[in-house]
Amino acid sequence: MMTTLDIGTVQAFLLVAELQGFTRAAEALGTTQAAVSMKLQRLETLLGKRLVERSPRAVRLTADGSAFLHHARALMEAHDRALSGERPARQRLTLGISDHAAGPELVPLLERLHAMASQLALAVTIGFSREVLDGYDAGEFDAVIVRQEGSRRGGEKLAEDEFGWFATKRFVWRRGDALPLAALAPPCGVRAQVVRALDKASITWTEGFVGGGVTAVAAAALAGLAVAPLARRIAPPGLIDIGPAHNLPRLGASKVMLHSKVGDPAKLAALRTLAATFRSVAAAA
Repeated sequence: MMTTLDIGTVQAFLLVAELQGFTRAAEALGTTQAAVSMKLQRLETLLGKRLVERSPRAVRLTADGSAFLHHARALMEAHDRALSGERPARQRLTLGISDHAAGPELVPLLERLHAMASQLALAVTIGFSREVLDGYDAGEFDAVIVRQEGSRRGGEKLAEDEFGWFATKRFVWRRGDALPLAALAPPCGVRAQVVRALDKASITWTEGFVGGGVTAVAAAALAGLAVAPLARRIAPPGLIDIGPAHNLPRLGASKVMLHSKVGDPAKLAALRTLAATFRSVAAAA
């Protein structure tokens, strides 16, 4: 009797390997940790090999698991190609991401989305939270990752970021002088929050640099031009939080939210992978 692999068990194995945990894999699949564990046990029994080493703190691939990983990815890609061949057009998953929310998660997020949902074409737009939400409300995006702003309710929390005042170690500012600020142009919600905090603390400020994106803002801070208000998660190496040393006002925390409105199973599965990946990388940052 010929042995055959079940696509669902292979997909579960891939998610456990990619997300390094049964809980995160279960979240991505929209099922329970016990169900994912059972799938892995069936797969290991079928192959006659132990694929993962389980411990209270981590899940790691065995040598056999690492060897099987390449074959599992190839199988899923072939499976996705076969399914997409039955459709008249390749489906597109459109994502809008706030520039202040797109941090180190973006690269692994896109990698895992492609690995787990290669039948979907991805279209990603980076912009201001308010503009991204407006596009979402207008039907331009299937889902958006934004910072929670104003009275907006609903959505799924992905992370909660602490903000700080980031500059290089060589940055010099004397209290009483206008604080040179590196920030995005209006209508950036983070900028508005920062300006309110400075005004409330009676600290004069000046536009040291206005960037079209957070990457440019961080570059200005790294160049020593100004201080940049950034989430600790996305502040690049080489910058330090000078807020405590200079008695700058606390900026508090900001929630990163996922809003989505999709019904297609493939897109829903991709978004579950997206949410689990974002949480996993954000927690490790």
